[in-house]
Parts: sequence; C-alpha cells; structure tokens
Amino acid sequence: MAKFLAFGEIMLRLSPPGRELLMQSPRFDVWVAGAEANVVTQLARLGHDTGMATMVPDNDLGRAAITTLRGHGVDTAAIALGGERMGLYFVTSGAGLRATEVIYDRAWSSFAEAPSTAWNWDALLDGVDRLHLSGITPALGPVPAESALAAVRAATERAIPVSFDGNWRGKLWERWDSNPRAILTQLVEHADLMFGNHRDIALLLGRDFSGDAEDRRREAADAAFAAFPRLQTIASTARHVEHVDLHRLAARIDTRAAHVQTDEVVLAGIVDRIGGGDAFAAGVLHGLRSGKDIADTARIGLALAALKHSLPGDASLFRQADIDAYLAGGLDVRR
Repeated sequence: MAKFLAFGEIMLRLSPPGRELLMQSPRFDVWVAGAEANVVTQLARLGHDTGMATMVPDNDLGRAAITTLRGHGVDTAAIALGGERMGLYFVTSGAGLRATEVIYDRAWSSFAEAPSTAWNWDALLDGVDRLHLSGITPALGPVPAESALAAVRAATERAIPVSFDGNWRGKLWERWDSNPRAILTQLVEHADLMFGNHRDIALLLGRDFSGDAEDRRREAADAAFAAFPRLQTIASTARHVEHVDLHRLAARIDTRAAHVQTDEVVLAGIVDRIGGGDAFAAGVLHGLRSGKDIADTARIGLALAALKHSLPGDASLFRQADIDAYLAGGLDVRR
C-alpha cells in the first residue's frame, strides 16, 4: 500500500482536569494534537501506511510529539527538527450551558515560522498516493499559506490526489492581513476530496444557499462541483447541539452523480468533542481506501466521529473492531 501523507502543524493541547476552568487548579492534562496529525494517527491505527510532514523544535516537547505519533504507527521520517517553540493550545471543556473554549498560543511556532523552502516535495511525495491537509495551515500566516499552496501544486504535478479539510479557524485568520477566500479557493482547486459543508462552500464561492437541510447541501455541492473541476467527493457532518453533553450528528457524502446522508445519532454523555471532525475525516478516508461505497463510507465516518466523543484528548484511537462493534449496535460489555 502506498503511503498517505499529511502536512500540517503538530501541537500540544493543554486542558484543565475534568471540567474545571482554566487555571482553577495549577495543573493541566497534555495531549499531542493537530488536525492533520489526528487523521494520520487514526488511519495508522486502522492499518494504513501513513506519514506526517511537519516541523517541531529539537527539544523534549518536539521529541515527545514524534514519539507519540511513532507509537501509534505513523511514519515520522518526514518530521523536521528546527525552530524555537512548539505550538500550544488550551481547551477548557464546557459543561451544561457553558460552551467549550479554545485559546491559541501558536504564533512563531517552529512550523509557522518554517520557510516554504524548508519542504523538499520531490522527497516528501516519493511513494505517496494521497496528500492530506487542512485550512488550518494557511490560516497560520502568509508563509504557511505559501507552503500549503506549494504542497498541493507539487502533488498535482505528480498526479497525486489531494484531500482537503476546510477546518475554518476564524481566530487564526484574524491575526494577519489575510484573504481566506482567495487562499482557500486556490487550495481546493487541487483537491479531489473535500471535507466541508454548505457554509464552507459559501465562503469559497462568495454566495449563500437558500434551500433547506438536505436540499441546501446538495445545492452547495453542485455549485462546488461546477466551480472546481478536480473535485469529485464532498464529505460533511451536520451537528445539532442541545447542550454541551447532548448532540445529534449525521454524516453526508456527495459525489457528482449521487449522495447519501445517514440518520442522526444521539451523542449523550459527551467526554470530549474536540477532534470529532478529524475522526470523521479519517473514517471517510478509511472507507474509501478500503474500497467501500459511499453509503458504507459515510457510516464508517460517522462511527469514528461518534466514538471520538467518548475519548478525552485530540486524537481518535480506535481499531476496526471498535468500528464493527459500533455499527453492530453493541453497547453491552465486550467480554
């Protein structure tokens, strides 16, 4: 199996224990984090040959991140050591009617400061059959944006398919004199698979979609397919939040010729919703790389997204047996 390569920043996530407020007590739980790293981690745990291209500082924090990914089966040979600091972010988990809150501390990180010339795409893409990245990388600043564009252009020149997750991060785009629509449009032009909903497509195309529910999503998908000739598949979720501990979630996949949408599942007693979108992306990629049709693929994506809500930390860490048990509806103790 050829290698699946992701390009993006690895960070550390710090959260107060349980559902305490930030600094309510002087300690944190710490996890290795990052959207692209979460995807390759889950795919590796499902048996796929995955690698991560990024840069971390040559210190205990950076090396701990490398060790963690390697422990999950991710090839870390393309992780460069350099720069001065590890990107961080802080997550204060919500409770009841108090929403989860995120604070970023990732400016001037090793990855964000790496010049676009740091990445040798001839070497990095050798033997790769898919490149995956997200809208977080270009949101970090003009240099990471140029690096992301160089990555997708290099992949296209080598006929390597590109998957792109919109992952809108308004707080990051607001930090610099950015033009999100122009930059994201250039990236999506190279993708055959996009993770995003009608709001992401509305941003890309500069227009709204007036239909209701499924009709609006299909209208948006058709508009995206018309605007981006390489694009073949769009995968998305629809989430309804009752309160922090009770959500309803459905999955959808659109192709040029067909679409499928799952029934909603109820997510009760949520442990941690952060990383659910990355788990969904990994599930969809797992399904497609395993030769599943779009209906089965949507169900697999939804299964991993739902399961991630039961797990603290950023990454989804499940095996095929966990997916099978979820799809079979078994909630009793597995003995």
